[in-house]
Amino acid sequence: MLAASTYLPRVSGTKHCVAQARTFAHPLKEDNTMVNWLHDLSYFFGGVFLANAIPHFVSGSMGRPFQSPFAHPPGEGLSSSTVNVLWSFVNFVAAYLLIACVGQFDVRDAQAIIALGLGALLISLGLAKRFGRFNGGNLKANRH
Repeated sequence: MLAASTYLPRVSGTKHCVAQARTFAHPLKEDNTMVNWLHDLSYFFGGVFLANAIPHFVSGSMGRPFQSPFAHPPGEGLSSSTVNVLWSFVNFVAAYLLIACVGQFDVRDAQAIIALGLGALLISLGLAKRFGRFNGGNLKANRH
């Protein structure tokens, strides 16, 4: 396999850095197809931010306090509904940037959807366990 610099045109300065980054993001396989693993990683974290935005947006829109990184102690105390709406907006923007502005995200592309869905699922399961102890979601059956 040839070195990455073999594929790059000879350019200097910023253009050279951009060309190197593009080669790193799209390494060629032996059959010359592109591997977009960095795009999938971006879609994965886009799913994480998207899933994290939803509970903050819903709680804040309903006027209810909810845990956030800005509470005391962080992640355990309650933040105001306004803080939660603002935090959800930051998460929605991050999700948008990671999903819509990286690569060519297509809802018909199973690989991209799986990456996004796995990110959303894994963060949701982790947050359900963590915050379930505060909100009654980790109920254990009381059998006598």
